[in-house]
Amino acid sequence: MSWEPAPLPEVAEVFAHVRAPWWIAGGYAIELAVGRPFRGHADVDVLLLRRDQLAIQEALPSWEWWAADPPGTLRPWAPGEVLGDDVDDVWCRPSAAAPWRIQVMLDRAEGAEWVSRRSPAVRREIAVLGGFSPEGIPYLAPEVQLFAKAHDTRPKDEQDFAAALPVLGAAQRRWLAEALETTYGPHPWLGRL
Repeated sequence: MSWEPAPLPEVAEVFAHVRAPWWIAGGYAIELAVGRPFRGHADVDVLLLRRDQLAIQEALPSWEWWAADPPGTLRPWAPGEVLGDDVDDVWCRPSAAAPWRIQVMLDRAEGAEWVSRRSPAVRREIAVLGGFSPEGIPYLAPEVQLFAKAHDTRPKDEQDFAAALPVLGAAQRRWLAEALETTYGPHPWLGRL
Protein backbone atom coordinates (compact mmCIF):
# COMPACT_ATOMS: atom_id res chain seq x y z
CA MET A 1 0.00 0.00 0.00
CA SER A 2 1.71 3.15 -1.17
CA TRP A 3 1.44 6.67 0.21
CA GLU A 4 1.27 9.88 -1.78
CA PRO A 5 0.62 12.46 0.94
CA ALA A 6 -1.81 15.15 -0.06
CA PRO A 7 -0.20 18.62 -0.12
CA LEU A 8 -1.40 20.88 2.70
CA PRO A 9 -3.53 23.13 0.41
CA GLU A 10 -5.32 19.99 -0.84
CA VAL A 11 -5.90 18.78 2.73
CA ALA A 12 -7.30 22.20 3.64
CA GLU A 13 -9.60 22.12 0.61
CA VAL A 14 -10.84 18.60 1.42
CA PHE A 15 -11.32 19.33 5.12
CA ALA A 16 -13.02 22.68 4.47
CA HIS A 17 -16.20 20.58 4.23
CA VAL A 18 -15.71 18.96 7.66
CA ARG A 19 -18.20 20.47 10.12
CA ALA A 20 -16.00 19.92 13.16
CA PRO A 21 -12.66 21.27 14.38
CA TRP A 22 -9.60 19.66 12.83
CA TRP A 23 -5.87 20.36 12.84
CA ILE A 24 -2.85 19.40 10.72
CA ALA A 25 -0.77 17.21 13.02
CA GLY A 26 2.58 15.39 12.95
CA GLY A 27 5.68 16.88 11.43
CA TYR A 28 3.70 19.22 9.21
CA ALA A 29 2.19 20.85 12.33
CA ILE A 30 5.69 21.60 13.55
CA GLU A 31 6.66 23.06 10.17
CA LEU A 32 3.56 25.28 10.14
CA ALA A 33 4.42 26.53 13.64
CA VAL A 34 8.06 27.13 12.68
CA GLY A 35 7.03 28.81 9.42
CA ARG A 36 9.17 26.78 7.04
CA PRO A 37 9.69 23.24 5.78
CA PHE A 38 12.80 21.52 7.13
CA ARG A 39 12.39 17.78 6.47
CA GLY A 40 10.57 15.24 4.29
CA HIS A 41 7.33 13.53 5.24
CA ALA A 42 6.07 10.03 4.49
CA ASP A 43 2.43 10.96 5.21
CA VAL A 44 0.18 13.81 6.26
CA ASP A 45 -1.71 13.62 9.55
CA VAL A 46 -4.93 15.37 10.52
CA LEU A 47 -6.21 15.35 14.10
CA LEU A 48 -9.94 15.09 14.65
CA LEU A 49 -11.76 14.68 17.93
CA ARG A 50 -13.10 11.14 18.34
CA ARG A 51 -16.61 12.45 18.97
CA ASP A 52 -16.54 14.09 15.51
CA GLN A 53 -15.21 11.05 13.62
CA LEU A 54 -18.22 10.61 11.32
CA ALA A 55 -17.70 14.17 10.02
CA ILE A 56 -14.94 12.91 7.71
CA GLN A 57 -17.23 10.29 6.19
CA GLU A 58 -19.83 13.01 5.59
CA ALA A 59 -17.26 15.38 4.07
CA LEU A 60 -15.57 12.71 1.92
CA PRO A 61 -18.46 10.43 0.88
CA SER A 62 -16.70 9.06 -2.21
CA TRP A 63 -13.41 8.28 -0.43
CA GLU A 64 -12.28 5.00 1.10
CA TRP A 65 -11.54 4.91 4.83
CA TRP A 66 -9.59 2.15 6.52
CA ALA A 67 -9.32 1.85 10.29
CA ALA A 68 -6.06 0.75 11.90
CA ASP A 69 -7.74 -1.94 14.02
CA PRO A 70 -5.70 -3.16 15.82
CA PRO A 71 -2.73 -0.86 15.16
CA GLY A 72 -0.69 -2.30 12.31
CA THR A 73 -3.71 -3.91 10.62
CA LEU A 74 -6.09 -2.09 8.32
CA ARG A 75 -9.75 -2.91 7.82
CA PRO A 76 -12.48 -1.08 5.94
CA TRP A 77 -14.33 1.49 8.04
CA ALA A 78 -18.00 1.05 7.22
CA PRO A 79 -20.10 4.16 6.57
CA GLY A 80 -21.78 5.26 9.79
CA GLU A 81 -19.73 2.92 11.98
CA VAL A 82 -18.56 4.54 15.21
CA LEU A 83 -14.99 3.44 15.90
CA GLY A 84 -14.13 2.33 19.41
CA ASP A 85 -11.53 3.86 21.69
CA ASP A 86 -8.97 1.27 20.55
CA VAL A 87 -8.86 2.71 17.01
CA ASP A 88 -6.75 5.87 16.85
CA ASP A 89 -5.92 6.10 13.14
CA VAL A 90 -7.85 6.05 9.86
CA TRP A 91 -6.14 5.94 6.47
CA CYS A 92 -7.98 7.73 3.64
CA ARG A 93 -7.75 7.65 -0.14
CA PRO A 94 -9.98 8.82 -2.99
CA SER A 95 -10.47 5.30 -4.42
CA ALA A 96 -9.22 1.71 -4.19
CA ALA A 97 -6.80 2.37 -7.06
CA ALA A 98 -5.37 5.54 -5.51
CA PRO A 99 -2.50 5.74 -3.03
CA TRP A 100 -3.20 6.70 0.57
CA ARG A 101 -3.48 10.49 0.84
CA ILE A 102 -4.39 11.42 4.44
CA GLN A 103 -4.09 9.79 7.85
CA VAL A 104 -6.73 10.92 10.36
CA MET A 105 -5.82 10.57 14.02
CA LEU A 106 -8.63 10.44 16.59
CA ASP A 107 -8.24 11.88 20.09
CA ARG A 108 -10.64 12.08 23.01
CA ALA A 109 -12.42 15.16 24.27
CA GLU A 110 -14.47 15.83 27.36
CA GLY A 111 -16.67 18.89 27.08
CA ALA A 112 -14.45 21.76 25.96
CA GLU A 113 -11.19 19.90 26.69
CA TRP A 114 -8.96 17.74 24.52
CA VAL A 115 -7.72 14.71 26.48
CA SER A 116 -4.38 13.10 25.64
CA ARG A 117 -4.45 9.45 24.64
CA ARG A 118 -1.06 9.06 26.36
CA SER A 119 -2.26 10.33 29.74
CA PRO A 120 -5.81 11.42 30.65
CA ALA A 121 -4.26 13.84 33.16
CA VAL A 122 -2.86 15.87 30.23
CA ARG A 123 -5.56 18.14 28.85
CA ARG A 124 -5.97 21.34 26.88
CA GLU A 125 -8.86 23.59 26.07
CA ILE A 126 -9.97 22.80 22.54
CA ALA A 127 -10.20 26.54 21.79
CA VAL A 128 -6.40 26.82 22.21
CA LEU A 129 -5.35 23.40 20.91
CA GLY A 130 -3.83 24.88 17.78
CA GLY A 131 -3.17 27.86 15.60
CA PHE A 132 -3.53 28.91 11.98
CA SER A 133 -0.92 29.29 9.26
CA PRO A 134 -0.84 32.57 7.29
CA GLU A 135 -2.87 30.68 4.65
CA GLY A 136 -5.54 29.85 7.24
CA ILE A 137 -4.67 26.17 7.66
CA PRO A 138 -5.34 24.99 11.24
CA TYR A 139 -2.50 23.10 12.90
CA LEU A 140 -1.91 21.48 16.25
CA ALA A 141 -0.01 23.67 18.71
CA PRO A 142 3.68 22.72 18.60
CA GLU A 143 3.89 21.95 22.32
CA VAL A 144 0.94 19.54 22.02
CA GLN A 145 2.43 17.88 18.94
CA LEU A 146 5.84 17.58 20.62
CA PHE A 147 4.18 15.96 23.62
CA ALA A 148 2.68 13.35 21.29
CA LYS A 149 6.08 12.79 19.68
CA ALA A 150 7.89 12.46 23.04
CA HIS A 151 6.82 8.84 23.46
CA ASP A 152 9.55 6.60 22.01
CA THR A 153 11.27 9.38 20.06
CA ARG A 154 12.75 8.78 16.62
CA PRO A 155 15.36 10.90 14.80
CA LYS A 156 12.61 12.88 13.02
CA ASP A 157 11.00 13.66 16.39
CA GLU A 158 14.32 14.97 17.69
CA GLN A 159 14.62 17.09 14.55
CA ASP A 160 11.10 18.44 15.09
CA PHE A 161 11.87 19.25 18.74
CA ALA A 162 15.07 21.11 17.80
CA ALA A 163 13.26 23.11 15.09
CA ALA A 164 10.28 24.00 17.30
CA LEU A 165 12.19 24.88 20.47
CA PRO A 166 13.15 28.43 19.35
CA VAL A 167 9.50 29.33 18.57
CA LEU A 168 8.04 28.06 21.85
CA GLY A 169 7.10 30.82 24.27
CA ALA A 170 7.45 30.51 28.05
CA ALA A 171 3.85 29.30 28.55
CA GLN A 172 4.23 26.71 25.78
CA ARG A 173 7.48 25.41 27.30
CA ARG A 174 5.84 25.23 30.74
CA TRP A 175 2.86 23.30 29.40
CA LEU A 176 5.12 20.84 27.55
CA ALA A 177 7.40 20.36 30.57
CA GLU A 178 4.42 19.70 32.86
CA ALA A 179 2.85 17.28 30.35
CA LEU A 180 6.15 15.40 29.90
CA GLU A 181 6.77 15.19 33.64
CA THR A 182 3.19 14.09 34.37
CA THR A 183 3.32 11.35 31.76
CA TYR A 184 6.94 10.17 31.65
CA GLY A 185 8.68 11.50 34.74
CA PRO A 186 12.27 12.19 33.66
CA HIS A 187 12.43 12.84 29.92
CA PRO A 188 15.48 13.90 27.87
CA TRP A 189 13.68 17.00 26.57
CA LEU A 190 12.99 18.43 30.02
CA GLY A 191 16.54 19.69 30.47
CA ARG A 192 16.31 21.60 27.18
CA LEU A 193 13.03 23.37 27.96
